[in-house]
Amino acid sequence: MQIDFTKMSGAGNDFIVIDNRSGNFSLSRAQIHAMCTRKTGIGADGLILIETSGKADFRMNYHNTDGFPGSMCGNGGRCAVWFAFLLGIRPSGIRYVFEAGPGQYEAEITGDESVRLHMLPPADFRDGLQAGAWSCHFVNTGSPHVIAYVDNLDNMDVFAEGKAIRHRKDLFPEGTNVNFLEITGTDSLSIRTFERGVEDETLACGTGTVAAALMSYRLDKVTSSPVRVKVRSGDTLLVGFNDSMDDIYLEGPARVVYRGTITL
Repeated sequence: MQIDFTKMSGAGNDFIVIDNRSGNFSLSRAQIHAMCTRKTGIGADGLILIETSGKADFRMNYHNTDGFPGSMCGNGGRCAVWFAFLLGIRPSGIRYVFEAGPGQYEAEITGDESVRLHMLPPADFRDGLQAGAWSCHFVNTGSPHVIAYVDNLDNMDVFAEGKAIRHRKDLFPEGTNVNFLEITGTDSLSIRTFERGVEDETLACGTGTVAAALMSYRLDKVTSSPVRVKVRSGDTLLVGFNDSMDDIYLEGPARVVYRGTITL
C-alpha cells in the first residue's frame, strides 16, 4: 500500500498529515508507530488523518507517536487547518470548523503559514500537588497537563524529571503531560514539555502552551493577554484569553516541511 503524506511543523511539533477524505486508509497502531519512529520511519510527534465530517469542514483523526489515538493536539490542529486551506476544503475561505475527538473547534488563517486556533475552556484546575521534589499544578486544556515552575529552564533534565512525574499513577491515573516553565516577563514565558504518547521532550506542545499561559495568569505570574510563549524550537506562540477563560486562542506558525510517498 502506498500513501501520499505531508510532513508538517507547528512551531517545532512535527506531524505526518494524510488526506483520508476518501476513507481508503485504515492504519494499524503498529503502522502508525512505524511511520512516526525517527531514523527508521518518516519520524514525527504524531500522525493526523484528515477525514470527512457530517457537521464540520473536516475531522482531525489524531494519533500519538506510539500509535494510539491521542487527545486534543493544539499544534496538530493548527497544522490540520493549514493543510485543509492548502487542499481548498473551503474555497476562498479562511475560517474553519473541525471535529477532533469529542469536541468541535474553530480556527482561522491569520497570515502566510499562520493559524489561530480557538480552544475549548479549561477544566480541572488543581494546585498544591507534590510529585517527588516538585510542587506542581494541573489543568486539562483538551489534554492533561502538569505545570512546574523553574528558575533555569535551559539546565533542566526534562526527559528524566518529566518522565518521573508523567508516570505518577497515584496522582494521574491516566498519565499526564509535564511542562516546566520559566517566567520571562509580565506577558511572556518559556516552556519545555515532556509529552505523553511521545514519551520524550518535544520542541513544542500546543495544549501545554495554553495550559502554561492560563495557569500563569491564574497564579498572577503573568498579568496580561496575549501571553508570548517561547517553545524549545525557538518559535513563539501566542495565547490569548479573557478573564473568565472561556474565550481562548492559540496562534502561531504551521508549515509544510516536505511531501512524499511511503510504502507500507
